[in-house]
Amino acid sequence: MDAQRKISVSNGVEGSTGLPDRQKVNIQPTQPPSESSVKSSKNSKSSHAKSSSMSAQKMDLKEPSAKKEAATPHAGISGKPLQSAETLPDFIVRRNHLFEELKQKDDVEMREKPRPEIVVVIDLGLDQNGMPRPSMSLAAKAWESTPGSFLRHVDKTVSADVVVAKINGKELWDLDRPLEYSCRVSYLPFTSAEGRNVFWHSSAHVLGEAAECQYNCLLSHGPPVEQGFFYDMAIAEGQVVKETDWAPLESKASKFFKEKQPFDRLHVSIADLKQMFGYSKYKMYYIENLLPPEGSTVYRCGTLVDLCLGPHIQNTGKIKTFQIMKNSSCYFRGDKDDDSLQRIYGVAFPDKKSMAEHKKFLEEAAKRDHRKIGTEQELFFFDEVSPGSAFLLPHGTIIFNALQKMIRSEYQKRGYQEVQSPNMYDVELWKKSGHWKHYQDDMFSLEVEKRKFALKPMNCPGHCVMFGHRERSYRELPLRMADFGVLHRNEASGALNGLTRVRRFQQDDAHIFCTQDQIIEEIEGLFDFLKYVYDIFDFKFKLKLSTRPEKYMGAIETWDMAEEKLREALNNFTRREGGQWEINEGDGAFYGPKIDITTSDALKRDHQCATIQLDFQLPQNFELEFMTGEATVKADTDTSAEGKLEDAGAAARPKIPGPGRARPVMIHRAIVGSFERFFAVITEHFAGKWPFWLSPRQVLVIPVMPAVNDYVEEVQKLLRAQKLHADIDISGSTMPKKILRGQHQQYNFIFVVGAQEKDSRSVNIRNRDDRQTQAKGELVPLAEALLKLKALRKERRLVNAL
Repeated sequence: MDAQRKISVSNGVEGSTGLPDRQKVNIQPTQPPSESSVKSSKNSKSSHAKSSSMSAQKMDLKEPSAKKEAATPHAGISGKPLQSAETLPDFIVRRNHLFEELKQKDDVEMREKPRPEIVVVIDLGLDQNGMPRPSMSLAAKAWESTPGSFLRHVDKTVSADVVVAKINGKELWDLDRPLEYSCRVSYLPFTSAEGRNVFWHSSAHVLGEAAECQYNCLLSHGPPVEQGFFYDMAIAEGQVVKETDWAPLESKASKFFKEKQPFDRLHVSIADLKQMFGYSKYKMYYIENLLPPEGSTVYRCGTLVDLCLGPHIQNTGKIKTFQIMKNSSCYFRGDKDDDSLQRIYGVAFPDKKSMAEHKKFLEEAAKRDHRKIGTEQELFFFDEVSPGSAFLLPHGTIIFNALQKMIRSEYQKRGYQEVQSPNMYDVELWKKSGHWKHYQDDMFSLEVEKRKFALKPMNCPGHCVMFGHRERSYRELPLRMADFGVLHRNEASGALNGLTRVRRFQQDDAHIFCTQDQIIEEIEGLFDFLKYVYDIFDFKFKLKLSTRPEKYMGAIETWDMAEEKLREALNNFTRREGGQWEINEGDGAFYGPKIDITTSDALKRDHQCATIQLDFQLPQNFELEFMTGEATVKADTDTSAEGKLEDAGAAARPKIPGPGRARPVMIHRAIVGSFERFFAVITEHFAGKWPFWLSPRQVLVIPVMPAVNDYVEEVQKLLRAQKLHADIDISGSTMPKKILRGQHQQYNFIFVVGAQEKDSRSVNIRNRDDRQTQAKGELVPLAEALLKLKALRKERRLVNAL
């Protein structure tokens, strides 16, 4: 899948001095690593959790490692707590003085800028009833008017919750940053994903400020993550962050909130950045390896000055409640051969009620943690003999196979052809596809008989080989090629996180080769497939169209055509099924536009499992063609010198299909995506209470007395003959203990049988989800129970009832 994965960084979503995560697409911090993968602060050796990104430029983030030095921070670091700005070390004072000097110069330049008239349209989004609020058109001045200045025209019920502005639906913008041109301004509250990330990003800066005052430390980076934020730092050698440090840090942060410290933005040249942050090899690594030649922005918050793209909240007074959640050790850049740093996790909110709700959410999330349930129900485990590769136990394999069977049964109905492709390819294939240039560090490579090979991290190049291995006709299109093959990706050890981030996995991966005229119909078919599968799990999903990025391949006309077809397919689907779709301008893959699909689980957490991507590049790289069936006309042979020169120059380029031939469009798609990740999502969604059709523990048969053990075994045999997962408990435990044990193991149904049930060939059924059935009830004939169980499985019903 993932045809040539794009590494991009999101302005305003990633953390300050964002360290790139080498392993992620559209780098978005999600869950922090598990406790098993991040050791406690008492141990300086641990895995590195997910990092965020520094630059908003699209770039290849495979820079060489920073020069390995001792982990001891700057010589001026004493490690002693500091209580005020006056006692900050010299290197921080010098940094801040340089910032102030440059800021004063910038302020002078800003005052001298011309102030042309511009028009600003204020978009206030939807009201409480989901209806669009009327927009406002206001006169403004470039380099003077700010998004925040317009909030006086906005109802307080809206303006009070605003965190950050968004310009033309694309770029996040500080509320106090002057506008530069006519534009459309919208406002994002804390409750929006982007607004929350900005709020937590700003809160991370406050944590960084407190940490500098507390430890005289060297800060690395501090991004927002799924449940808050963290900051990495190097403190004095031999010291670690302790839990007793949390209260002083929180106290300092609380003081900074009351001071309502503004976030001051300043663009700084590379030369001045090196002078400003020359004391820190961590900041110098970002400056020398990740920033564009023209420099980058720096933000000041109180005594903290830090590399950061922003944007930020207006001032620290917006933060009303703040708490440190945990600390750990980690590695700089996620490299175990690099410095060991200290990491502090925190969370903050604009009101105390939200903090209380968040704590309740964390309690419920901990109960549902798939790693915890996986251990309790003996579904899977991990071992250091193969890091990042799950060992699926028998019960876990039952669930995995049920998911795959569900997808496979739909393949047969929807015209997919299942294939199997090799696990290992010569690297020349990856060079041809373009993956080797962008992706080789994420691949496992090996040498065999003096040839270099790599394990496949995605199926698409192999499927291109399969399409092109013989002549193809338009009559074969659309060709829907599905593959459950094993994939491997060389994820950083610190990024591994249960089943949600692994090195070895399988996908419900498929590639559709079709004509341009077939795109709309195929996309609509994928929406139908998606709805069918997600309805089974009671998942609602949101659709977002990501359009042409700044750096793209192919003709604009082709992009425009493809985007228009995707819009038409999205409109057709939403008209038929209801709902709306969103547009994400400029966030498409470089090889084609895509549709991002997110779904919410029982805790209202968003997950992206499914994907639909159009690809014009791979068919071109592999020179894929099909016969169109149109009459062909022999092309004239150009024997001129000019023609020969052009041919020579084009020798390395893919050839253009000749008369009567055309190039197919390739659609990459996955419905559940990685089975391992989806397994984790539904484990937490159902809290381990599996629907009957997925359950590895469907029925437990328990005898009232040993005298009916033979009937218990007969019932189990009959159930298993129908391919139902039935167990028995004929141990010496008492019947109440057996029932309690079965309930704890989440059996869907417990059959209790005694002499009466044996004589009448019936069973007494206890339903896991129906308390009224927990006492002895009406007897159900065994044959009837079997029929009802088979129907429940076949219909894949969520409600556990016969």
